[in-house]
Amino acid sequence: MNYNDFFRSELDALRDSGNYREFAELERYRGAFPTAKCHNGPGEVTIWCSNDYLGMGQHPLVLDAMHEALDRTGAGAGGTRNISGTTHDHVLLEAELADLHGKEAALLFTSGYVSNWAALGTLGARIPGLTILSDALNHASMIEGIRHSKAARVIWKHNDLADLEAKLASLPANAPKLIAFESVYSMDGDIAPVAEICDLADRYNAMTYLDEVHAVGLYGPRGGGVAEREGLMDRLTVIEGTLGKAFGVMGGYIAASTELCDFVRSFASGFIFTTALPPAVAAGGAASIRHLKKSTAERKSQEARVAQVREQLDAIGLPHIDNPSHIIPVMVGDPVKCKFISDTLLRDYGIYIQPINYPTVPKGTERLRITPSPVHSDADVERLVGALEELWTQCQLARRPLAAQ
Repeated sequence: MNYNDFFRSELDALRDSGNYREFAELERYRGAFPTAKCHNGPGEVTIWCSNDYLGMGQHPLVLDAMHEALDRTGAGAGGTRNISGTTHDHVLLEAELADLHGKEAALLFTSGYVSNWAALGTLGARIPGLTILSDALNHASMIEGIRHSKAARVIWKHNDLADLEAKLASLPANAPKLIAFESVYSMDGDIAPVAEICDLADRYNAMTYLDEVHAVGLYGPRGGGVAEREGLMDRLTVIEGTLGKAFGVMGGYIAASTELCDFVRSFASGFIFTTALPPAVAAGGAASIRHLKKSTAERKSQEARVAQVREQLDAIGLPHIDNPSHIIPVMVGDPVKCKFISDTLLRDYGIYIQPINYPTVPKGTERLRITPSPVHSDADVERLVGALEELWTQCQLARRPLAAQ
């Protein structure tokens, strides 16, 4: 077998289907986000698909904290957390995270992917007889952790309480169970019925594992996520989150009881055998959390910008998924046209929105995932909507009837 020929043919098939992914080589400008330089494109661009939802990756308090920690401690952590990599900055960050979610403890990982993979993998592998009930649209990191655990798993229909209850009722009453789900689902932007899921967990004696990566920093009076906004944090066994989105830096974590966090710390290979985050990153994350616990300005400004973009898309009939979150999926429904629109936006308009195609979303639901932020301007919005209207006409794509809005 000629291995390179095989690789090449598989990549050619991706290109032909419109699902080949290309990187835009971006360099963000300090203090000027969402503006960036695209080194392999048209030069200066405006980013409209970043998960730095509040622009905290550019916030002076975050940058100052990182500079101070870098000057104080140096670059790296020096090893795994078990050997030499547990620094004072890691401990302070975990205390901030535990406080954010009203939990006894928190445990820091190198990314949100790793925190899901390691925590779910460890709980599933080491709790005897555990069945994990996983929402059908859970993130790949949750799916991989559950698979890795080799625990019994049951998939329930997305956000379908009746299906979840039926599957819980089918399991032995005394068998250990864990319900794994997300609060904000990142591709459609819909939000789980967290309270009702907690009610079912109580009724059937199940633990709950809530992924809040697309909600922390954005919802709740202190940015604790959907569970904080709805007063439910105390009812959840594990809250998982990330520092790499609204908090603007890098890293993942779980927040839970002291015993559960210590259990995962002691048994999770994804924690034990990986180098710790640099102390400067931990310090930046802690500064971001502290600020967003007190400041609501960023959240309010983002809400207003999201509403503005939705209103202007409605005015020209561009189809987007109506949802209660900050994520605006503009539906194209064709992989080749979706990539064409993305490429043309970048090349001709200086607007960067990565196309979302299969396998991230089902075939036929290809989309542009737009994430307005407090740092986008009125002029940015006008330019975005004008460009989308021109390309929608050029591609002869369907629009919503204006009278129906």
